Amino acid sequence: MLKVAILDDYQNVSQQFVDLEKLSGKYEFKIFSEPFVDEADILDQLADFEALLIMRERTPMTKNIIDNLTKLKFIITSGSRNKSIDLDAAKKRKIIVCGTEINIHPTPELTWALILGLARNLKEEIDNMYQGYWQTTVGVELKGKILGLIGLGRVGTQVAKIAKAFGMQVMAWSENLDLNKCKELDVLPSSKEDLIANSDFLSIHVQGGEKYKNCITIKELDKMKKTAFLINTSRGPIVNEDDLIIALSTNEIAGAGLDVFEKEPLPENNKLRFLPNALLTPHIGYVTVENYSIFYNQMIEALEACVNGKPIRLIE
Repeated sequence: MLKVAILDDYQNVSQQFVDLEKLSGKYEFKIFSEPFVDEADILDQLADFEALLIMRERTPMTKNIIDNLTKLKFIITSGSRNKSIDLDAAKKRKIIVCGTEINIHPTPELTWALILGLARNLKEEIDNMYQGYWQTTVGVELKGKILGLIGLGRVGTQVAKIAKAFGMQVMAWSENLDLNKCKELDVLPSSKEDLIANSDFLSIHVQGGEKYKNCITIKELDKMKKTAFLINTSRGPIVNEDDLIIALSTNEIAGAGLDVFEKEPLPENNKLRFLPNALLTPHIGYVTVENYSIFYNQMIEALEACVNGKPIRLIE
């Protein structure tokens, strides 16, 4: 039987979405619900597996891992792309890499949960209610405020449309900004410098990777309004985490809403966990019943297709 590892099932819910027992005569499944310690741990625990079903970018598939998992034939990831897979290494070893479809609207929805949470101090006021206190903060309204978007792709577009419903002004910058889309959405194209200086809420919606790594450092944070908020539901390394901790600790900006981090899961002793002006969620932008249903069912579908010699949704 083909040995298949289901990685990064943090909530241990994969079997709620797909019936693995129906396939037990054909595949030997093992579910990994905890993150691996390091690459040595990955190589040790996955040495015998021929197929890996991986969740987005939780466990990176580096060249070292791909080269040393000698029995590996198939990598199937949730989503239609995964920058943490070394595709060149996979290609050299003739490992087939496939993906799934994904709903993009959950991430814009979470982005707005963070924006609203920051604007109305929900973290502090919710804590107040459970501790027996009453109102202690004064929030801000969204109407008339400026939302700055770093990235106006599929996710950024949805965020912009919702901002308009709140009566906000929207600016956008990226290295490949589509001016026609800006005009269509009534979004003001901007330089990076103007975007950072003028935004009341600055939200990041570009892909990860080297292109945008450290796009926001202390240099940019110092130029933001002291009343401004930073929101990141894209990728952690886009924002320099050490610099952000300094900016939040010194009230250089009013606060940050973060769903993504430089190291995930976020270490228990990370300083962000102890900052009152940091609103944190554990990378749940895409984590919905609807998306998980797509992911796990299409992963199995892709696995079956690979075994039958007719791979689908190839990632190359």
